[in-house]
Amino acid sequence: MDAPVNISQIAIWEKPVLCYEFSNRSCQKFVYPLETRILLYILFSVSSIVTIIGNLLVIITVIHFKQLHTPTNYLILSLAVADLLVGGVVMPPSMLRSIETCWYLGDLFYRYYAICHPFQYHSKMTSLATLVMIIICWTVSAALGFGMIFMELNILGIEDFYYDNIDCDGGCFVFQSKAGATIFSLICFYVPAFVMLCVYLKILHAAQRQVQAIQSVKSEMKKEGKATKTLAIIMGVFLTFWIPFFICNLIDPFIGYSVPPLLFDLFLWIGYYNSTCNPIVYAFFYSWFRHAFRVILSKRVFQSNSSRTILL
Repeated sequence: MDAPVNISQIAIWEKPVLCYEFSNRSCQKFVYPLETRILLYILFSVSSIVTIIGNLLVIITVIHFKQLHTPTNYLILSLAVADLLVGGVVMPPSMLRSIETCWYLGDLFYRYYAICHPFQYHSKMTSLATLVMIIICWTVSAALGFGMIFMELNILGIEDFYYDNIDCDGGCFVFQSKAGATIFSLICFYVPAFVMLCVYLKILHAAQRQVQAIQSVKSEMKKEGKATKTLAIIMGVFLTFWIPFFICNLIDPFIGYSVPPLLFDLFLWIGYYNSTCNPIVYAFFYSWFRHAFRVILSKRVFQSNSSRTILL
C-alpha cells in the first residue's frame, strides 16, 4: 500500500530550483544529472585547454621565429591572440554558465567578446598598415562589445520589457531588441563576412592572373594555389561555425524570442570552437607551423639562434 502524500510534500517537490534561493528575483535553474554535468565539464575543459595550447603555439611560433616576421603573419598572430582569449577567458565562465544554467560571476565580470578576423592580400600590406588594421580591429571590437553591454544598447527601446520579464538574478542572456540584434549582427558578422568574401574573390582573381603569368614556374603555381586554398578553408570554417548563432541572433527578436535557450547556447559554443579549429588548419596546411611545432616540442626552441631556424 502506498504511503500517503500530503499537499505540503507535493509543494516541496514541485518547487522550482532557483539560482539564488533567497532572492525574489532569481532565475530558475535547470539541474542536469550528475553524470551529464561531469561529462560536460570534461568536454568543455578539454576544449578550452586545446584552444589555449593550439593558439599559444601559433603565437610563440610567429613571435619567436624571425622568418615569420611578416605583415601577413602579424594578422595570424592577432587572430591567434583573439582565439587564445576565447579559450582562456571566454570558455571557462561560459562553461560554468552553460552547465550550471546560472551566472554566478557578477554583473561586471567580463562576459561579452567580439572577434574580428582581418584578411588582406599580403602583397598590398606593409607592417605599418598591418599594425593600423590590428589596432582598429581590437579597438572597434572592444568598443562595440563593452558598449553594447555596459551602456545597455542591446536593449535600447525595450528596457521596461527586459527588466519586467527577462532580467533576474543569476541570469546571463544573449538578449537584444530588434534594432540591437540587427545592428549587432550586421556589424559583427554579416558585413565582415561579405567583405571577407569580396576580398577573397579579389585574391583568387589576382592569384589566377599571377599563376598564368608564371606558368613555367611550377613551384610558384603550387604556392599560390595552396595559399588561396588555405585562406578559403579558414574563411569557410569561420563562416560555418558562426552562421548558426548569428542567424538565431538576428531572427530571435522578430519571432517573439522563441528560440530555445539551449539551442542558442549550443550555437554559441559551436562559434567558440572556431577558435579551436584555426590552429588545426594552420598545422594541416602550413609546413612552417608543423616544423615550428616540432622545434618547440623538442625544446630546441631554447637553443641559441633558434629564432633564426629556417622553417620549410
